[in-house]
Amino acid sequence: MKAVITVTGKDAVGIIAKVAQKCSESGVNIIDISQSVIREYFAMIMLVDITAISQPFGDFVDEMDRLGKESGLVISAMHEDIFNSMHRI
Repeated sequence: MKAVITVTGKDAVGIIAKVAQKCSESGVNIIDISQSVIREYFAMIMLVDITAISQPFGDFVDEMDRLGKESGLVISAMHEDIFNSMHRI
């Protein structure tokens, strides 16, 4: 099973590290990552494997949201099935 994590906000040192640390703590493996800084703005999309997640996915979503708020970012985690359904014609 996979999920998509998006991160947006003002660029700062350690954003990728914070998100990766939270993934690691939850047993979530990063499969692919794309990030960009446009002037002072940071944007990242991660594809992660949640097969070995150590908690309910909803709790992980809440933790990522909380991490975003604590860091002045918007962090969203979405199950791959929902992401694919949203983008199907």
